[in-house]
Amino acid sequence: MSRVGKKPVNIPEKVKIKYKDRIITVTGEKGSLTSTVHPVIDLAIDDKAIKVTMEKETRNNMALQGMVRSIVENMVTGVSKGFEKSLEINGLGYRAEMKGNSIIFNLGYSHPINFTLPEGVAAIIEKATIKLSGIDKQLVGQTAAIIRKLRPPEPYKGKGIKYAGEHLQRKAGKTGTK
Repeated sequence: MSRVGKKPVNIPEKVKIKYKDRIITVTGEKGSLTSTVHPVIDLAIDDKAIKVTMEKETRNNMALQGMVRSIVENMVTGVSKGFEKSLEINGLGYRAEMKGNSIIFNLGYSHPINFTLPEGVAAIIEKATIKLSGIDKQLVGQTAAIIRKLRPPEPYKGKGIKYAGEHLQRKAGKTGTK
């Protein structure tokens, strides 16, 4: 039984929601997001809440109900507050700088890496920290994952790009004894 799917999604005052032909559009202060709702799931929209319902209670439908509810809640949160993800760069000579809508990384390779930010994601670079922000939670998280993959943190010295607050499992190096 889906516990997440049964909870209603509260609608803040400045958020407007349109639902027609299985397409939901959420508009707020920060922008607008659109998503398609699965055919077995339906939305009931009141003045202050959205309830996610399903045709028939099967295991798969209950999973879809919880997923659609989470997507709708992330859309409402995104257009009202937005989402933010932080990354940290560790390593001697590792750095990043903004140039227009691109980030240029120097990560110890023989060449700099030019990463173009997708539409809807903004970045702020302060010393060795990159802060990504946007209204689409999936897009912000995917962009952060792609940037982290450019130089993942290695387990011996921790050099590379990691999420802020991420704990790395460190390994012991060579001991030097015979």
